[in-house]
Amino acid sequence: MEENKQNDKKINPDVLKWVIVGLAGFVILILIFSVGFFVGETKARFSYRWAENYHQNFGGPKEGFMAKPLPFMPGDFIESRGTFGQIIQINDSDLVIKGKDDAEKIILIKEDTVIESGREKVTKDTLKVDDYIVIIGSPNEQGQIEAKLIRVFRGNDMTFLPMSPRESFFR
Repeated sequence: MEENKQNDKKINPDVLKWVIVGLAGFVILILIFSVGFFVGETKARFSYRWAENYHQNFGGPKEGFMAKPLPFMPGDFIESRGTFGQIIQINDSDLVIKGKDDAEKIILIKEDTVIESGREKVTKDTLKVDDYIVIIGSPNEQGQIEAKLIRVFRGNDMTFLPMSPRESFFR
């Protein structure tokens, strides 16, 4: 009778292994979902703040463009961590570039920003209006991009850039 009670209390190792594998898979699935949610939320927050601060950054209407809110379409989000475009204005600590769909973006240049032309490091003073640049950085609360890396493309460098019919202003 005692042997019977001991046999009832044993846990089958195969069942325990599958329960642990199932729980680990569920945790991994939740982590992947959380990362996707975080990235989407970051893009949405940057697009919203960019639109909210457009009138301050570029002298738009006083009430801003969000006075009459429009629904965002899936392709309406703006690149928040990097962009490509043509320099249209150079200020003391920032640049204004014309990017995809003629959207103007303010790029903040800090002391630790790396600026490269080809394989050479250059200074901010070498940047010129009408240069094409690629920026990698992070968004701030005012809808601007704080540049970590700026790569300048000039002359023959432009032949290697991908072009689409929609981005014909690069030509």
